[in-house]
Amino acid sequence: MAENASPSPTAVARAERFVWLTARVLEQRLFEYHFLGGGADAVETALAAYRNDDDGYGHALEPDLRGPVSQPLHTAHALAVLDGIGRCEGRRVEHVCRYLTRISTPQGALPALHPSISGYPSAPWIPVVDEPPSALLATGPVVGVLHRNEVWHAWLFRATDYCWAAVESLDKTHPYELEAAVAFLDGAPDRPRAAAAAKRLGSLAREQRLVLLDPDRAADVPVAEGYGPEEHHLAYDFAPRPDSLARRWFSDAEMDRALEHLASLQEEDGGWPLNWRSWAPGTALECRPMVTLKALLTLRAYGRPLG
Repeated sequence: MAENASPSPTAVARAERFVWLTARVLEQRLFEYHFLGGGADAVETALAAYRNDDDGYGHALEPDLRGPVSQPLHTAHALAVLDGIGRCEGRRVEHVCRYLTRISTPQGALPALHPSISGYPSAPWIPVVDEPPSALLATGPVVGVLHRNEVWHAWLFRATDYCWAAVESLDKTHPYELEAAVAFLDGAPDRPRAAAAAKRLGSLAREQRLVLLDPDRAADVPVAEGYGPEEHHLAYDFAPRPDSLARRWFSDAEMDRALEHLASLQEEDGGWPLNWRSWAPGTALECRPMVTLKALLTLRAYGRPLG
């Protein structure tokens, strides 16, 4: 399959209208960057509005966590944005690592939710506790993206050891944790070790039915405990690009079927739908452009034309 071919103008034009109608400035700038020849500086300027004096990110950058305070999941999102525009480097990332050092455990692990969120609205399925447990969910994507950009920081050594231990001991898991594990492995410097770990996780994904392989039979596959009634995860969720280690989990036929399904999900308004529970009108409005961008980028990475 060809890589990096652009989606059809029709699909992009429909999505563009949706973005201008509904998206935050950040997603508008990202759409410009990825599909309209926009510059990275404009994306960075939009992202800077979410940055706090503690070098973390807040202000509902991740829409399910409201309020101004910095959170690990917001900061992970910010790093993903910088990675996508080729700007995950230099002093800005060094400052982010200082923030991550301050909020991590001695082992380098990040909590999925920092207790500073207490008092601000957040999704009801995200527990707010005084001493949140460390989480691969928050740590894996951050460590993976930093390694992929050849960032080096003292905290990163400890965090990497934590991620290896967490990934290689995974047994009973769930789709979002599995996605976080793959995000770590896709950036981990030890490629043979990462490939071996990913192979084992692919077996877990199938054994525990964490991936919906046939979208036409969604009713036959239960969603993970605590997830929304239609919150299935498909092959492209684990392997959004062909170079992901998780791509090896799926045959060409399985991946093609998943990508065809993803393309078919574009709605009349030009956007892609959410498959998780919406708990506030604003969060649903803010998340759909993010999901739309992700869908377009995934389909483009696999060379899929959209009609």
